[in-house]
Parts: sequence; structure tokens; C-alpha cells
Amino acid sequence: MVEFKLPRNSTVGTGRTFTAPPGATNVKSFRIYRWSPDNNDNPVIDTYEIDLDRIGPMVLDALIHIKNDIDPTLTFRRSCREGICGSCAMNIAGENTLACLKPIRDLQGDVAIYPLPHMPIVKDLVPNLDGAYAQLRSIDPWLKSDTLPPPDSERLQSIEERAELDGMWECILCFCCSTSCPSYWWNGDRYLGPATLLAAYRWIADSRDEYAGERLDALEDPMKLYACRTIMNCTQTCPKGLNPAKAIGRLKELQMERKG
Repeated sequence: MVEFKLPRNSTVGTGRTFTAPPGATNVKSFRIYRWSPDNNDNPVIDTYEIDLDRIGPMVLDALIHIKNDIDPTLTFRRSCREGICGSCAMNIAGENTLACLKPIRDLQGDVAIYPLPHMPIVKDLVPNLDGAYAQLRSIDPWLKSDTLPPPDSERLQSIEERAELDGMWECILCFCCSTSCPSYWWNGDRYLGPATLLAAYRWIADSRDEYAGERLDALEDPMKLYACRTIMNCTQTCPKGLNPAKAIGRLKELQMERKG
């Protein structure tokens, strides 16, 4: 008889509860995923009761308060606090987003916070993004030109040519989109994912780049591009309001146009 067992660290238990200070009247509970590679224990959910009158308005403010004043072992990434760096991307109340841009007032009930889904975890809310960045490097995300001699000043574009890049250059590589995509969950080793494909089209659409053909050749693969099933989770979850699905659709159109 076959015996099925869940892999180690596959179940999530109940962790500690940190109660609000006495006298607090504006309290909200944050239920946060905790796991450390330094031990063999399963992940747990720790609960922190926070006095909202003592912190700023965003989820990141709550996390910083927990780290500084309640539990210094909590681990997460953050930097700019302005929705520019993408460091604090995580799953908040079931949505991939940036903690620095997510108002606490928009969240009903207890707030569940997990790391970005379906990624290896370094610790607590910190995902390992090595694979995602390797995929980004694979599409050569920089301007490529063989024109000689190179210009002595900037490479000029018309207003219309520059406008073609709107909705793509604003990507901050938080990977909220890729980690919300079921196709990427199951085929992340071969499917490049929405974030990388958005970056790929950004350079193909750039009038200053001279390698559009070569870039499209590199994407002509059953999995790199065509594993996209137009589920649209990527566009729905983007904290910058971008539309990776539109860029992926345009890449598919360009491939069909080349085939005549």
C-alpha cells in the first residue's frame, strides 16, 4: 500500500500571540507567516495585536513597529517606503502587493501576511528571487545597438516613440505579477513570467534598440512565452497599475506577424 506523506515544513501551525498594550482601544491583529531555515520546525503564524494609534497608516508601518518594538526576530525586506524599490512585496490579505502602499484602513478584520507565493523562502516574509532575476538577465534588459559610431549625445526619440514605452518603464520588478500567475507557479523554471516578459517587450518596443528580431527569436519557445494562458492575475495585482498581460499579448502578435 502506498503511503503519502507531506514534505517537511509543508504544514503551518499556530505560533505565538503578542497582545496589545493595556488601554489600547484601536487594535488590529496581524497574522504573520514565520519560518526560519535555522531550525527544522514547520512554519507558524504569529499574531500581533497592534495599537493603530501608535503607528502610521500603511501595512509597512505595522511591520516596522513589530520589528522595532515587539519582536526583533521578524524578517522582511523594505527600503524606499514610496512604492519605488519593490522590496516590500508580499501577500497581504490574499493579494500580492507592496506593504508600503497598502493602507491598513482598507483591510477588514485580521490581516494575514505571507511571503510572495510559490517562491523559495529565505526567512519569514523574504522570498528567494534568484531565479526570477536570472530570467530577467536572460532577456538582456538593456539597450542594444550596433550603429557606429555611437552618437555623441543622447539617442533621441519622437514624442510618439517615447509614448510607446509608457506602461512598461514604470515596472519596479517587485514580482507581484509573476508570483500571482498560476502558469508561473507550475512552470517557473521554463516560463519567463509576466515581469520578465513585460521587460522583454519594453526593449522590443524601444525605437532606439536594434535587436528586436533577435529578441523575438529568443522568445520563440513553447514555454518561455506561450505558457501564458491569459489568466490576467498579473494585471489585476500589479501595485503600479501596469498591464503585463497586454505586453505579453503584443509579443504573441509580433511572433505571428513574423510568420506571415
